[in-house]
Amino acid sequence: ISVFVGHTYENDAIVKTCVLDGFSESAETRALICSLPEAHGDEKQTEIATQKFLLILNRYQEQPRLLDPHLEWMLNLILDFIRNEQSPPSLVHLGFKFLYIISKVRGYKVFMQLLPHEVADLQPVLDLLSRQDPNDLETWETRYMLLLWLSMTCLVPFDLSRLDGRMESDSGKPRDSTMDRILTVAKDYLVVGDTPRYAASVLVSKFMTRPDVQQKRLGDFLDWSLGVISQLKDDSGTNVRILESALQSLAKLFKHGKRDDLSPHAAAVLQCLEQRRLSDSSEAMLKKLSIKLTQRLGLTFLKPRLAAWRYQRGSRSLAANLSMSQSAAVSPDMDTQEQEEDYDIPEQVETVIEHLLVGLKDKETIVRWSAAKGIGRLTGRLPKELADEVVGSVLDCFSFQETDNAWHGGCLALAELGRRGLLLPSRLKDVVPLIIKALIYEEKRGACSVGSNVRDAACYVCWSFARAYEPKELEPFVCEIARALLITAVFDRNVNCRRAASVSSPGTFPHGIDILTAADYYAVGNLNNCYLNISVYIAGFPEYTKAMIDHLVAIKINHWDGAIRELATKALHNLTPQAPDYMATTVLPQLLPLAVGMDRHGRHGAILACGEITHALYKVGLQTDRWMMGNTGWAGLGGELMRPASKSDFCGLIEKLSLAKMPFKNDPVITGWQGIIDDTIKTLHLVSSGAKDGIMLAVVSALSVLCEEFYQTPDGQADSQMQDVLVSQYIEGLQSPQMLTRCGSALALGCLPAFMIHGKLKQILQALQQVCAPTQDGKFPEARRDAVKAVAQVCVKVGVAAHGSPDSTLCPENIGEVYDLLLSGMNDYTTDSRGDVGAWIREAAMSSAMDVTLLVAASMRLMPMMCCLAQQAAEKIDRYRAHAGNIFLRLLHSSEPAVPHIPHREELLSIFPVESAGSLNWTAPSQAYPHIAQLLGLPEYQYHTLLGLTVSVGGVTESTVQFSSHSLFNYVKSIQEDGAALGQFGETLLRILRGNLRNDRYFLSLLQICAHFVLGLFNFQSAKVHPLCVELLALCKEIKKSKSFPKLKACLSVFCGLVQFQGDVRKKVLSQLLLLLCAPSPQVRKTAASEMYEMFLTYDDVADPDVLEDVMASLSDTNW
Repeated sequence: ISVFVGHTYENDAIVKTCVLDGFSESAETRALICSLPEAHGDEKQTEIATQKFLLILNRYQEQPRLLDPHLEWMLNLILDFIRNEQSPPSLVHLGFKFLYIISKVRGYKVFMQLLPHEVADLQPVLDLLSRQDPNDLETWETRYMLLLWLSMTCLVPFDLSRLDGRMESDSGKPRDSTMDRILTVAKDYLVVGDTPRYAASVLVSKFMTRPDVQQKRLGDFLDWSLGVISQLKDDSGTNVRILESALQSLAKLFKHGKRDDLSPHAAAVLQCLEQRRLSDSSEAMLKKLSIKLTQRLGLTFLKPRLAAWRYQRGSRSLAANLSMSQSAAVSPDMDTQEQEEDYDIPEQVETVIEHLLVGLKDKETIVRWSAAKGIGRLTGRLPKELADEVVGSVLDCFSFQETDNAWHGGCLALAELGRRGLLLPSRLKDVVPLIIKALIYEEKRGACSVGSNVRDAACYVCWSFARAYEPKELEPFVCEIARALLITAVFDRNVNCRRAASVSSPGTFPHGIDILTAADYYAVGNLNNCYLNISVYIAGFPEYTKAMIDHLVAIKINHWDGAIRELATKALHNLTPQAPDYMATTVLPQLLPLAVGMDRHGRHGAILACGEITHALYKVGLQTDRWMMGNTGWAGLGGELMRPASKSDFCGLIEKLSLAKMPFKNDPVITGWQGIIDDTIKTLHLVSSGAKDGIMLAVVSALSVLCEEFYQTPDGQADSQMQDVLVSQYIEGLQSPQMLTRCGSALALGCLPAFMIHGKLKQILQALQQVCAPTQDGKFPEARRDAVKAVAQVCVKVGVAAHGSPDSTLCPENIGEVYDLLLSGMNDYTTDSRGDVGAWIREAAMSSAMDVTLLVAASMRLMPMMCCLAQQAAEKIDRYRAHAGNIFLRLLHSSEPAVPHIPHREELLSIFPVESAGSLNWTAPSQAYPHIAQLLGLPEYQYHTLLGLTVSVGGVTESTVQFSSHSLFNYVKSIQEDGAALGQFGETLLRILRGNLRNDRYFLSLLQICAHFVLGLFNFQSAKVHPLCVELLALCKEIKKSKSFPKLKACLSVFCGLVQFQGDVRKKVLSQLLLLLCAPSPQVRKTAASEMYEMFLTYDDVADPDVLEDVMASLSDTNW
């Protein structure tokens, strides 16, 4: 539908929503139903029609009422097929399947009322149902709909005996009465294992409540049902289904039957349930049905009435409420109330309520929910004093000795009582504190927690209270409830609870409209947004500031989830400007003891919170020009904090305290802090793998800020003693036998401020260069990666100066060394058991090269780096190809600063225009390789680009191989007529071959490329002997000595391609093929024979026609 917003149609904004405004597929549905006689015989057409009908109706699952105007004509069309005696069984079953789909979407309670229910329909429906096979799994929809139809036709307003006629059949045997036939059908389908048993329970509830059936058969049916319940054990699937059906039918029977008819039997049914003790069953559905039946029995024991003492807010009609000048709770006449209260309550009611209260604590949610509804229904029929006792029993569920199941059940029961007006305002003072506790209920269980369902149910209680009571009744509690709900809406870990709290506002609470606009259903879906943004907005209102801060300090900073603890500390940082004095004088003194406590979670959260709050107080002090920390006792607690704190926690604290510029300069505590950082770097190898990255990041951040604040002299120079100590120590750590110590030392050197590097640059670069050099055994790839990163960080920190000192800044004397180091990293292809670990170094080298290049834009050494980037952008790993491609384009398109001296800039800009740079997806081979292949036409880039494409062509990923090969071959085809370009390409190919003879990463792929090229891409027929052919032949003769089958197979392909060239080349190729045909390996001999057979078929001039047939026969018939 379209919703118009505004005052004039010219300026109206049309907002389209997903709400449907009608059954728009009416004509399509009519045509589909009318086509059933043609589709039923074909299994394929039947499935298509059914799926299409399902697709249409499923759109209306959330708005089934839109189908109501169309249900009658759909039903009549389908019933015409079913009632037609000429309709084959397949069409009848298909019609019932369509009826079932309609009833599923609209709901059987509404749809069954439209089924024909005249007297003439009873016998045909019963006869058709009797002819069905209960074990036929393909036609269960037919039986389901027939049972529903019989449920309506059996309600005809005549005694069923009048429909029997003669009780003798044609064979002279007595015939069963209609009543007995229906009862037999109902019993038969109650014990089946599929969906029709649910329809059978509906049939029982309708049929057994007829006056004539009730008089003659009700007792027998109850005896049968109770016998089933008593005798069957729920230890098998079949027994469970039968028990479910019996309980379901009894529950529906006691729901729809008359109280006077069922009262004599209620006690016996309750006694049977008590003896059966279904509450101890392991089957959730049995327990739920047992609770449902128990509450129905309780309602049967009590008179059907509305309690006169209940709280009534007023009319449920909006028009009636608006017409009243002032709403007021309705007070019934006292005489009437006393009269209604004066009656005896059967003793069985106490048993029923006891079962329901036990059900509130069940471990299954559906059981607790059913019990809560039963408590609400029964309490509404009890006298005031007894009802108050029930409320008191429900409140006993809110004890910390009880499980989360009891808390959840109690919340559901309170919501039901409040919604029905059975929780009087006088009880609110007892209920509200419990609900506020439930809103923050959480219990740790192993590696997770329970309680989200309790908090969600508590929000439901608040929602029901806001709609059940007058605002004046909730006024004393509204602020308290509002604070608790807003805290849940913003700080709860579970998104369902946050959203439930955001829509459960208790009426007119302070600043409600503004807050609910900011913290609406969708805004609270993002946890980071809740903690870091929405909380700040809400805390801007004084009514909520301290409550939110107290909740974070008391509950969230010691939460079991580390992510919540970290978010809570960041939220405290953001909330500090709202109450800086409260944070400094109250919150920090509370956190310091927790920071040295024994609870690991609390200690972690408290340390982080102390750092965040201290840093925030410093920033507030800068704005207000006053010292906010006061005497917090940091210096005295320094040593105590170090002992129990984890290293990452304390490194984070060091960073925040340094940013806060705490007055600890030249204080011994700084030595302790530095010792923690150094010790963390040395012992990183002892940390669990999941925490290493986080700890390393915390160490680097802390060291950088600590140096900036405490190791700098007033004139901006470094403390020479600390500079010597730290640089020497971290350079020494680069040679540690522990890989993580090397990584930490490299990153530590990279994070040092510029004044700490001044005068030590040459020493640092030499040490990092030694680490970056690849070792023969390929050890420490992570350390090389971090060293490459550190090189760029150091260079960026010191800056560039054309006439600067090589020991203090980047200058022409040392920039060459830096680029050599980075280019070497781009060609690191180290592999180990984890795979291509050299890719980590290449990625870091590419990023570092970009940073350094943007820094020294006037450098003349860009050609090697751009070539290396082109090579990486042509390789097979998507992630690193994209990384290289993006850096390549960043340098090419950079304008601030502009990067000069890029080879072939104009040609590159034509291949990679600035406008299309953002749309090029480097990770998609179909987009990347057509662009990359164009670089083959640029002489400076040809070698490296072809080297990268060689790896991609020889890859294993189908899409990578396909698009890289296609792009490469297309380029070669485009230069076939250009002899100079083709010759240059051949020389480049040979150059790569010569340089990678023993490099399996390239050589196999190169041979495959050559085999394809010599098969036709190169047009060499005009030349008897070509350098490429001679060189390939010589190389393959060397490779033929290898024992590697993939290499020998590639050589065979090349030999068979070279045989097309006549003369001396062909003779040498044939001799090599004959040698391979006599190779010791059977696999090589067989492959050689197969390749030669194909060769002779392709090139018929290779052998003399007189002997060709014998040669082909020998190759094909011999068992090689």
